[in-house]
Amino acid sequence: MNYYSINFQEKLAKFSEQWSPKIIAQMNDYHFKIVKVQGEFVWHDHPETDEVFVVLKGQLEIQFRDGNVVLKEGEMFVVPKGVEHKPVAEHECHILLVEPAGTVNTGEIVNERTAANDVWI
Repeated sequence: MNYYSINFQEKLAKFSEQWSPKIIAQMNDYHFKIVKVQGEFVWHDHPETDEVFVVLKGQLEIQFRDGNVVLKEGEMFVVPKGVEHKPVAEHECHILLVEPAGTVNTGEIVNERTAANDVWI
């Protein structure tokens, strides 16, 4: 068996598109995804699962209908399942997402920001 570490910076250097998560690892039924974001995403929720955001670089604001949380580099937040939220980044931000395999980035909404959920890098 081959044993190797996964380097976030090396993986992030392999793509430039934003709001398009890439899978870098799987643990049981969970995917670890990296994504570059800038600007505003769409309001959405995930009725069946929590979603973990870990900021690797930059700053991310996660807006909720009744407040918000600002995450700086090295911080994380768990959005509870079913809670409507909208990620926003003034400047490009690099994020690690942890969520069940098959989770669509826009939840049940399908639009131009909906990304394929099975892209490995």
